[in-house]
Amino acid sequence: MDGWDVQSGSGVRFYWGPTGASRLANEAACLVAVDVLSFTTAVSVAVDRGIRVLPFPWPGGPASEAERSGAAQVTAAYARQSGARLASHRHTVTPETPWSLSPAHLRAAPFVARPVLPSPNGAAIAAAAPPGVRVVAACLRNITAVGTWLTCHGYGTPEHPVVVIAAGELWPDGSLRPALEDLLGAGAHSGSRSHSAGGYARPCRADRAPSRAGCAGSGRPRPGR
Repeated sequence: MDGWDVQSGSGVRFYWGPTGASRLANEAACLVAVDVLSFTTAVSVAVDRGIRVLPFPWPGGPASEAERSGAAQVTAAYARQSGARLASHRHTVTPETPWSLSPAHLRAAPFVARPVLPSPNGAAIAAAAPPGVRVVAACLRNITAVGTWLTCHGYGTPEHPVVVIAAGELWPDGSLRPALEDLLGAGAHSGSRSHSAGGYARPCRADRAPSRAGCAGSGRPRPGR
């Protein structure tokens, strides 16, 4: 696929929201999701605790109650199938289900190895990645770690492009509402110290890669798998 909209020939590419992710995901060797408030920040907090997050797209914008109810059933079934605990919405946490998209909740809640974290923005961006494309959860607190991880794995060249997606938010009609914090986060990662004019810096030795880059994992979980 060629064209200005897919930014062909660039080692680092940028777009907004789940629609942009769907547009560029097939062009990516690695997809970097930036949803500062709060999906990717929550993932980075979870990774700090040794937790593996399973992202799951959640309907946003003008979704009907029936659509949300159906999504809740599918998400719960996915959590059971994956042997994971389902996170709640931040305003409905209980002592039995204390995990949510809130980074503070994930930091304070009891350890769980595999929570399913529904999100209409960050998780929807992760869901756009085709099989084999790694997804990285980037935020303002893991700029250095993510840049180092991308460098160590050789991403950020025209042959192995990184696609950086700023999540933004959705207006009630479902249209994109750009978010300053996500633009700042995307710019910080695109212009991190590991970045040079030709893409990310020369790959480092694999044994020097950071143990925790704030990544969503090597790939992404999929509904029904």
